[in-house]
Amino acid sequence: MSSQDLGRLVLEKKVIVCCGAGGVGKTTTAAAIGLAGARAGRRVLVLTIDPAKRLAQAMGLSQHMREPAGVSADRLKEAGVTTGTLDAWMLNPDVVFESLVRRMAPTKEQADRILQSRLFRHLSELVAGMQEYTAAEALYELSSSGKYDLVVLDTPPARNALDFLEAPGKLARFLDEKILSLFMPSKSRGIFKKATELIGTVFNRVFGAEFFSEIQEFLGAMGGMFGPMRAHAEGVRNLLTSKDASFLLVTSPDQAALADARYFRDRIAGMGLPFAGFILNRSWVRTDGFVDPDSLSLEQTPPARSGLEKLKALARIELARVARDQALLTQLRKEVPTTAFAIAAPYLGEAIEDLKGIALLARGITEAPAPA
Repeated sequence: MSSQDLGRLVLEKKVIVCCGAGGVGKTTTAAAIGLAGARAGRRVLVLTIDPAKRLAQAMGLSQHMREPAGVSADRLKEAGVTTGTLDAWMLNPDVVFESLVRRMAPTKEQADRILQSRLFRHLSELVAGMQEYTAAEALYELSSSGKYDLVVLDTPPARNALDFLEAPGKLARFLDEKILSLFMPSKSRGIFKKATELIGTVFNRVFGAEFFSEIQEFLGAMGGMFGPMRAHAEGVRNLLTSKDASFLLVTSPDQAALADARYFRDRIAGMGLPFAGFILNRSWVRTDGFVDPDSLSLEQTPPARSGLEKLKALARIELARVARDQALLTQLRKEVPTTAFAIAAPYLGEAIEDLKGIALLARGITEAPAPA
């Protein structure tokens, strides 16, 4: 398997989800995949959670953006993009959910009631998985808008990203009317009426009657949205399990990062999601441009010979790292199904600070390596 396998995904897929532990260069890799798609002439959006400051500046991101913003044509041209486009957005859960409410509320007045509620501002704290759900919602809505050919999502660190993958199901369970009806004034009889009265008594005693009344009013305003939201959540799930989506695991030679990647790979398989492969980042696998000191022709003076011997010692250390990481890549390739791949990104240092650096990484992970 080669970088051309990832290049094919960039050309064919509608959604690529990048997952991985913190500190492995996942966000930068997601940006590089997006830039590779733009270089191929596609309309691309990169959705990210919390990029490093320098990467955010390179992508033109800020925390206060209410919608995706495009990277300028001049800057894209400098990075080798001539026909495609590249937008980026740092996800804002409140903005995403506000948009969802305005689309799905039966009337504008009902949407305003929900958005003006004091509880709306704390909804992500009240409902487990709401922040992750809004990430899935943004991915689904923007990829279905017709504005983009490819959406690349940079998820939170690996084990937290499982909440993102499971969020639609969690929200659908929360929006079960049988559960929510326990908080609403009950016209029914029997056990449900008794349960509603008990919940009301507990909430009134613990939080006060005014707070419980706010909950009832808020859920009543949202009542007409629950059905569409459940259907939308199912649409998210269908998208993530379809042939239009691929999940990539970004890792490094660090043992903790590898453990997270393998754990996540197994969970992805167990959830029936389309696993595309590993990207081994920050490794010494690639020897592009490597020069063996034995091939150097130097003037045979004592200083030159001494300097060459020192270079050879350093080269032996580097070659040992190369052998170690190449063995790791070989092992990862044995661990993936025949439909997936494991590739190594070129080592470009600890940080990539501008679009030109992201473009170098994009070429390195989507194109065949140049001869040494």
